[in-house]
Amino acid sequence: MTGPYPPIEPYDHGMLDTGDGNLVYWEACGNPDGKPALVVHGGPGSGCTPGARRRFDPELYRIILFDQRGCGRSTPHASDPSADMSLNTTEHLLADMERLREYLGVENWLLHGGSWGSTLILAYAQRHPERVSQIVIAAVTTTRRSETDWLYRGVRRFFPEQWARFRAGVPAAERDGDLVAAYARLMEHPDPSVRERAAVDWAAWEDAVLSMEPSGAPRPYGDRPPAALLAFVRICSHYFAHGAWLEEGALLRDAGRLAGIPGVLVHGRLDLSTPLDTAWELARAWPDARLVVVDDSGHKGSDAQQREVLDAIERFARH
Repeated sequence: MTGPYPPIEPYDHGMLDTGDGNLVYWEACGNPDGKPALVVHGGPGSGCTPGARRRFDPELYRIILFDQRGCGRSTPHASDPSADMSLNTTEHLLADMERLREYLGVENWLLHGGSWGSTLILAYAQRHPERVSQIVIAAVTTTRRSETDWLYRGVRRFFPEQWARFRAGVPAAERDGDLVAAYARLMEHPDPSVRERAAVDWAAWEDAVLSMEPSGAPRPYGDRPPAALLAFVRICSHYFAHGAWLEEGALLRDAGRLAGIPGVLVHGRLDLSTPLDTAWELARAWPDARLVVVDDSGHKGSDAQQREVLDAIERFARH
C-alpha cells in the first residue's frame, strides 16, 4: 500500500547502533518540524518500503521509517546464517524503537503499521503509552499462538492441497508436530540448499492463503529477492515459533493501558490470514479505538482500505 502523496526521498538517514552488534537502518522524510510518525513494518522481517513514505502529508508530518533487526538495510542481515537470532526478539525490537525515539529527540509519535507491525505497535504503546500520540493500524494481529496456529494449520481447510505441500516441506518425523518450529529449525540448517528450499515452501503457503483476495500482487511473498526471502522466513519462523515471546493474550488483556490514545483499526472482512475477530476483540478492549471493517478487502488491502487508512492519518495530522 502506497499513498496519494508524490514519492519523496529522506532528508536524513542513518544506522542506529544498538550496542550488541546490530545496526538498525532508519530514515526521516517530510517536514523536520512536523508531527512525528513512525512506520512499523510487518513480517516480521519484511523491511520498510518507499511507498510507506507516501501515506503522510510531507508538509505536516515528520515521517520516520526503520528496518527491524535482521532485515532490509539493517545489519547483520538474517539471510546470513552467522547472524545471531538470539539477539532478535520482540524485546530487542521494543528497545530499538525507544532508542530510536530518544536518538531522534521525539517526545511522542503517531504509530502506523499493520500485520506483525500491529503486534509491535500494541506492545510498544502498552509499555510506553506516554510516548504515543495516536495509532493507525491496517490488518490487526496480536501474534497469539492461537492466531499463528490458525495461519499455519487451521486455514488449511480452505487450501488442503497447498497445505499438504507445506507440511511435506519438513522432515517426516515432524509433520504431526509444530510445523512453524520445524521450519524455524530448517532455516538454521547448515546446508544453504535446505534453507533455500524451506524459504520457498514457506512463501508458497503464505501466498496460497492470500490467493483468493481480489487485490494485490499474486505472489507477494514468493516474488521477493532471494536474500530478502531468506531473512523474512528465518525471522518469521523464529518469532512465531516462540509466540513472539509474549504471554498468550497479553496484548488484548492489557489493552486498557491504551486508554487515552486515539486509534483507528482498519481490517478487511476477507482477510483469511489474520481474521477479523482479533480486531473486533481489540476494539472492544480499547476504549479509544474505532474499528473500520472494509468488506472488499483482505490482508493485502484494497483501494477502500487504503482510503480509510489515509483518512485516519490525515485527520490525526493536526492533533
